[in-house]
Amino acid sequence: MANDSGPLHRALGLTDSELDDIREVLHREPNPLELALFGVMWSEHCSYKSSRIHLRRLPTEGERVLVGPGENAGVIDAGDGIAVAIRIESHNHPSAIEPYQGAATGVGGILRDVFTMGARPLAVMDPLFFGPLSDARSRWLVEGVVAGISGYGNSVGVPTIGGELTFDECYATNPLVNVLCAGALPVDRLVLGRASGVGNLAVLLGSTTGRDGIGGVSVLASAGFAGDDGAASLDDAKRPSVQVGDPYEEKRLIEACLALLDHGYVVGIQDLGGAGLVCATSETAARGGVGMDVDVTAVPQREPNMQPYEIMTSESQERMLAIIEPSSWDAVKALCDKWEVRATVVGRVTEPAVTSSGERVGMLRVRRGFDGEVLAEVPASALADDAPLYDRPRQRPADLDALRADDPTSRVPANISDDVAELLIDPAWVYRQYDSQLFLNTVVGPGRDAALLRLAGPGLPASQRGVALSTDSNPRWCALDPRHGTAWTVAEGVANLACVGATPVAVVNCLNFGNPEHPEVMWQLSESIDGMSDACRALDLPVIGGNVSLYNESGGRDIDPTPTIGLLGLVDRLVAAPPGWTWRDGDTVVVVGATPTASAAGSRWATSRGWRGGVITAFDGPTFAATARFVTSEVARHCAGEPSDVVAVHDVSGGGLAQALLEMAAASEIGISSDLPLTGADLITETPGRFVLATRDIAALRERAERAGVPLHVLGQAGGSRVTVGSALSVDVADVRRRRVSALEDALHAVK
Repeated sequence: MANDSGPLHRALGLTDSELDDIREVLHREPNPLELALFGVMWSEHCSYKSSRIHLRRLPTEGERVLVGPGENAGVIDAGDGIAVAIRIESHNHPSAIEPYQGAATGVGGILRDVFTMGARPLAVMDPLFFGPLSDARSRWLVEGVVAGISGYGNSVGVPTIGGELTFDECYATNPLVNVLCAGALPVDRLVLGRASGVGNLAVLLGSTTGRDGIGGVSVLASAGFAGDDGAASLDDAKRPSVQVGDPYEEKRLIEACLALLDHGYVVGIQDLGGAGLVCATSETAARGGVGMDVDVTAVPQREPNMQPYEIMTSESQERMLAIIEPSSWDAVKALCDKWEVRATVVGRVTEPAVTSSGERVGMLRVRRGFDGEVLAEVPASALADDAPLYDRPRQRPADLDALRADDPTSRVPANISDDVAELLIDPAWVYRQYDSQLFLNTVVGPGRDAALLRLAGPGLPASQRGVALSTDSNPRWCALDPRHGTAWTVAEGVANLACVGATPVAVVNCLNFGNPEHPEVMWQLSESIDGMSDACRALDLPVIGGNVSLYNESGGRDIDPTPTIGLLGLVDRLVAAPPGWTWRDGDTVVVVGATPTASAAGSRWATSRGWRGGVITAFDGPTFAATARFVTSEVARHCAGEPSDVVAVHDVSGGGLAQALLEMAAASEIGISSDLPLTGADLITETPGRFVLATRDIAALRERAERAGVPLHVLGQAGGSRVTVGSALSVDVADVRRRRVSALEDALHAVK
């Protein structure tokens, strides 16, 4: 058996040492089916075997946290008897192979992560990363991914309310498709993904099981692409590993599962995502400390002659596993029939086995028939929790010092008018493909600093609270300094929430990195996690969930470190929309927050010219936090319907102060004139912690800022048809509007 299993275990993504570990767990040679189960569950995507040792350093506890990392989604107490569940995931490799289905099933999977907690999904966000739009394949990927997200989200009936759009050469053959979902539930409907109660039934809900997605987590998400270019890297043999989605089945599944939870029929519930049935059964059993028998012949199949390993590892979409008491079966079946959702008993909860040492171990047994032949027998916890833990070598990139020394700040021209105009891009084409107003809870939708929703929906207690969401990343910063870059990315998310009056309460993250077998990549990952931890501790934010996506490489080239940070914030009283970006003729425009040292390091301006060097400013938590709290309080007063003299607000981020002013001028169709002696470098510096506010009462605003200890500088007056800042910037507002609106569509539809 050992000679035969050698090539097989390697084909399944297991190393020789991991095979030895499996032998030690089983005290015997594994059979081929057992090797397949370990292959998917010990894959990088499922086990986090290269990142778990570092993720432990993140702060995960807080007074509002109901469920932290380790479950399908994190959950916080939002008040008024309402909880909010949130999760972020990646579907990078499948989207590179098949952009429509890769992105669509990414949406489907993240929805299931949320409603398996008992939450009705409220909204989706989609941070997307592609190669330059001058490349035809990148344009094909953009259109396919956007179509997949809109096709699935619009059909299932969940609004897509924001995200990000980043173009960079490092994503040319390895795009990133990250998806965040948030949902709400009555606190007493919260349910966890664990099995309990010996004799209880494991019921498979939803679609039939096919061969689509087999090996998805190991074939795709746990290995890089081999080729040097887009065509060569996309091996056709990997295409069957991409799942195929059905949003209408998902919609029925959502309603059926929430109804089952409302009636109290479900003891535990888990979605079938990566690794399919073996993941759902082993994880629920391991969390509950019980065993589980699974009958592969009972699983409804959509294709003939499926083998047991195919049935257990298929990642066919729109499936859930519910643990119920036998007495509830008739009611469960009737309710599922009402929603036209297939329900099949495929397993039973069993007593843990007692080992020779007296230890109680829950065993996952794969059978042919409930009382038939045992095809595989492995400890559930060995699959779900006991994958090898690697502290991989870490090494600071050898060229990093030289890169940091190549600071582009001195190259910034005195007048940057033409330069910043070239950077204008409006993502409106993307979010026009999405329905952002489903449920009619969206107060602030796509295109602004953060999205804002009323916290309302079927079955929720009455409340005037609001929930805000933001996703942020900055691979430009993180390539130069992953620690400070990630810390500032967390701060950028907090700044975005402040612009809609929301107090941040929790963080989720999607850590997109290259090949963990490269020491430089592991150094980047470790530093990034420390930076996130630094910022979250400074800002008193718990990390309640996340996802690690490794092996984002093609032809040996790793992507730049791309930690995507999702922020969840709350507005205590939301009875009026917050100020937008629109100022009025005669308003006083101010900048609040500490003025950073002028720097082009990691800026959009420098990167667009191929200059990627410089030093990122060290994260300053206390100074940033004070400014963010001040802006939050100003905007929250507006949301609560109280008198407010702040009429517009926008944070300074990508593109610097120049970009913020141009975006607000374009939204207002009114310019601004400033005599401040700012330089071009001052205007493109991107360090978070500054906000542009427009007010009708500068004296009152200044007094409040002084009381809060927050710097405030008058920039100038809104008016006229140009944005003018001293001698450094002068741009026509009409030209700004025209460039922003047309830039993305012109690039997408270019024929070269």
